[in-house]
Amino acid sequence: MELRIAGTGGQGLLLAGRILADALTAEGRHVAQSQTYEPTSRGGYCNADLVVADGDIDYPLATALDALVLLDRLAVAPSWPLLKPGALVIADTRLCPELPDLPAADVRALHLPLTRTAIELGSERVANIVALGALAALTNLCDLDALAHKVRVEAPRSLVHLNLDALGAGIGMAGQPLTAS
Repeated sequence: MELRIAGTGGQGLLLAGRILADALTAEGRHVAQSQTYEPTSRGGYCNADLVVADGDIDYPLATALDALVLLDRLAVAPSWPLLKPGALVIADTRLCPELPDLPAADVRALHLPLTRTAIELGSERVANIVALGALAALTNLCDLDALAHKVRVEAPRSLVHLNLDALGAGIGMAGQPLTAS
């Protein structure tokens, strides 16, 4: 499976990718992680890509996305051509309100209130973790409780509870409960 979490610098996309990669490797999956970011620290295009397999990975870079999370419209143009038939696109309703025509008829696009939910929780800075929860739950990519454990370990200590709430909110968008917090 190939996936991308994309948006702009400062949204915590690389952290979200690292947390997901750590959760997957803890389950014994093979993961290649790469990232792209513009030289500006905030506001430039940024993405975290993961290639996930049960065995060896032939090529470590994402070339045909099975899942794409869009946290800003700036990420659409570089990501859209990589969508493969059957892909899942999760787009933030606030920062990515419109999407171009889907490249394949069977691509499933969902607009979810990722940043709005983060703001309601207390900080827009956890939109990355809201998105991570929605992505993990909608793709059944990894054990959600194991993902919560990695969030607990990798989030800044002062923000652990906020990040766990954000993860739970994202998982809830997919209709699945988080059993451990």
